Amino acid sequence: MKRQQYKKRKKRKNFVKKIGLFMIALLCFFAVMFLSLRIYAQVAGAPPLTVPKASIFLDSNHNQIGDYFTKERRYWTDLDEISPYLLDATVAVEDKDFFEHSGFDFSRIAGAVLADIKAGGKVQGASTLTQQYARNLYLSHEKTWNRKLNEALFAYRLELFYSKEEILEGYLNTVYYGHGMYGAEAASRYFYGKSAKDLTLAEASMLAGVPKGPTYYSPLNNLEKATNRQQVILRLMKDQGKITEDEKTRATSEQVALKSDEWIATKSIAPYFLDVVWEEASDILEEKNLSISEGGWTIQTTLNQAHQRAAENAIKTNMPNNDLQVGFVSMEADTGFVTALVGGRDYGVSSFNRVALGNRQPGSAIKPILYAAALEKDFNPMSFLDVSETTFTYDNGRATYTPQNVNKKYADHELSMAQALAISDNIYAVKALENIGYRSFRDVQKRFGLNYSEKDVPSIALGTAENSLYDLTNAYNIIAAGGEKRQPTTVLSITDAKGKVVYKYKPPEKEQVISKQDAFILTQMMTGMFDPVFSDYSPATGLSLRARMSHTYAAKSGTTNSDQWMIGFTPSLTAGVWNGYDQGKTLSVQADMAASKQVWIDFMETALDGKANETFTMPSGVEPVTVDIRTGKLAHESCSTQRVVYMKTEDVPKESCASFDLFNQDSWGNFFESLPFEALRNFWE
Repeated sequence: MKRQQYKKRKKRKNFVKKIGLFMIALLCFFAVMFLSLRIYAQVAGAPPLTVPKASIFLDSNHNQIGDYFTKERRYWTDLDEISPYLLDATVAVEDKDFFEHSGFDFSRIAGAVLADIKAGGKVQGASTLTQQYARNLYLSHEKTWNRKLNEALFAYRLELFYSKEEILEGYLNTVYYGHGMYGAEAASRYFYGKSAKDLTLAEASMLAGVPKGPTYYSPLNNLEKATNRQQVILRLMKDQGKITEDEKTRATSEQVALKSDEWIATKSIAPYFLDVVWEEASDILEEKNLSISEGGWTIQTTLNQAHQRAAENAIKTNMPNNDLQVGFVSMEADTGFVTALVGGRDYGVSSFNRVALGNRQPGSAIKPILYAAALEKDFNPMSFLDVSETTFTYDNGRATYTPQNVNKKYADHELSMAQALAISDNIYAVKALENIGYRSFRDVQKRFGLNYSEKDVPSIALGTAENSLYDLTNAYNIIAAGGEKRQPTTVLSITDAKGKVVYKYKPPEKEQVISKQDAFILTQMMTGMFDPVFSDYSPATGLSLRARMSHTYAAKSGTTNSDQWMIGFTPSLTAGVWNGYDQGKTLSVQADMAASKQVWIDFMETALDGKANETFTMPSGVEPVTVDIRTGKLAHESCSTQRVVYMKTEDVPKESCASFDLFNQDSWGNFFESLPFEALRNFWE
């Protein structure tokens, strides 16, 4: 008996000993595992937290007008810029012990393991916020043990190298809220039209419920289910001491206003303009050895939303119902800032930017640049040339060119440069080019930043060298700026994801492209397209707009078989319009030919509505002179066609149009017309 008892005690002792050895071995195993994990984590180092971030565009008044993102729309936001209600609601529903555990919640893991064993597969999650953040950063969302193991390893490394606040901030900036929105800031703007820092308790608790099932619990998809989950979260927050019963009651009764329609509306603001901004910002950052693809940039632009709306409305109102395309751009004369841009009729149909990328023949819209060169070669507004039908010989006599006017008519007398510009006479333009020389014209085009032809061909006087609307409008903007160089820009500043300003616009050093005197004289000649006094065999080209004008404008139109242009300015604002077909089809109907002018005047009158009329500042060395348009001489009351023109002091005529020439028919006409006797006047007539 004693022997049996002894054997039992010995057996029991051996069993206890084995259990002890097993526990020691198990502890050693876990110690080795923990040490190995620690060594692995230390060797691997801190896991990177870099995620794609959206870049934000602001208008000139700091209002958001759009964003640009790569794969995920996300605006990274610091934890202290997120509503405390959303922090508490998220922790309450996703991981109530987040601030106590070291990345794992073993009680939740044990429960999940039992559930998985019973189901025979992976059915229940037990992920902490840290594990979810690790999954958002580095892993897929497939339900496998391999993914869970990697998730645990990443979670441990995150907890080892980052604070709880950094992990929570990362989670709230990476979690998916549905509708393409990643992170609390993007989701808050999308659902509520406000920043995440401004969320109320009701809004925050509803938003915190969405990641559980972004499609199922989205308040836009199913408000009832979203509200039910919101009530669960409010109850959890109250039970965990995050809010009081009164706060819970008020949040429960609050009507949450969803404003996704406002967010969607911001996506349609100036898409062509934003494409130009993106390209310009890319170049700016590249010069600083930075990459725009990093994301997270806040780019303040030059966009004036009132100007953009005016441009879009003018296009909508005046474009014919066909495939005719449009390009529009406006710029500030003082700065070169682009205030509005429309690169086509429908960005959704075609994102091709017809302002910046569409080089076309400008036709007569090039003439102000040609006449700028002529002014430098001793031409003046009253320089007269014979404009009868002419055939020009070039290429050492091997080729000829016979330009025609639009209406195929020609004046039977000489025209001044001012009048030729107003009615857009083509013979005058080609003769002026031959007078000043091709090299002079090319030199001025270079200074204005325009494309030019290397060939000495007469037709280049009529705009056969292709240019973009962007560049040609900037050339006119230089004239508006008194001949001072302007570089069109769309970017005012760029700030990185951490709030550091990496670029701020600085005006370039002043540089005269043409003299102030020539710029002013050219500007005054360009007002002539709206003046009936310049009409001759053909009306001044802008007379159809005169009745709608409440401001003084200087402008020029241009027409080719396939392109229609209208560009003009006041002392402060320049705008350019192009119309044509993408395939280069011939403009055949009157509506096609008239659209550019109507879009232009609609925009200018709307943009300047309520503003006082501006006058161009006359520089020293220039004088106003009242002349007889037909002769270019000083006007006398007997001269029928009078107008004030501006000329350099040395070019002011000395002779009056009333000077009598015995052998000149006009002199006799002026003499008899000045007589007070009606009979004699009738006799002359």
